[in-house]
Amino acid sequence: MSGRRSLVAFGCLALLLALVGPGRASPLVADLSKHLVAITTAFAGSDVLLFGAVEEPGDIVVVVRGPPRRQVMHRKSRIAGIWVNTATMTFDDVPSFFAVAASRPLEEIASDSVRKRNGMNIEDLVTLPSAKGSENVRDEWRQALIRNKQREGLYQPQLGRVSFSGPRLFRSDVFFPANVPTGNYQVQTYLLRDGALVSAQTTPLIVGKIGLEADLFDFAHEQAAFYGLIAIALALLAGWLAHVAFRRS
Repeated sequence: MSGRRSLVAFGCLALLLALVGPGRASPLVADLSKHLVAITTAFAGSDVLLFGAVEEPGDIVVVVRGPPRRQVMHRKSRIAGIWVNTATMTFDDVPSFFAVAASRPLEEIASDSVRKRNGMNIEDLVTLPSAKGSENVRDEWRQALIRNKQREGLYQPQLGRVSFSGPRLFRSDVFFPANVPTGNYQVQTYLLRDGALVSAQTTPLIVGKIGLEADLFDFAHEQAAFYGLIAIALALLAGWLAHVAFRRS
């Protein structure tokens, strides 16, 4: 399977090289091995290959962002021997997924202003909420949110790798874990040269449920009350069957 995957990638890269050849010059061309990550009942994660070509040598940065969501953080404290929520902080428009890959360390490729302007650092995308408290306290909440996302596998803790095959062809693998949120994703590819942004391209990617998983998801959201009654009935039935089996044993 890996050999076939590499062969397909090589063919796609060769095609891109032809597209950016003489007479059809383009600073940057990039694409994905697939534009749909299909979540089924057996979904255990998926790799997506990004491949591309450049007209002239340079540095490549790839940024993958999931759809923005509201995120509510809770702080628990122990009161009278019971753990309860004693503080909350709400963040708006938080990327549900975030990963970055580059051909070299980011600080060697782009300045702080370029990275900030193009969303290459997760701290620049998770903005501080306009809540009471000092900026340092709100930043502690932000760092806690980022750590939680990293533990869930939704924020990549380390810089991924963009590898070149020769001076013009490049590729990078992005892994989406089993708990990846559904929605429309943006895969942004940047070409930089001597610290300056030369070209950029955005490639859409959809993460969605299909098959039985999608049917159950839609039913649970469109018929929430009926779904709840069915779940309760199944739980009661399972309890009754377990009781009967226990009495017979």
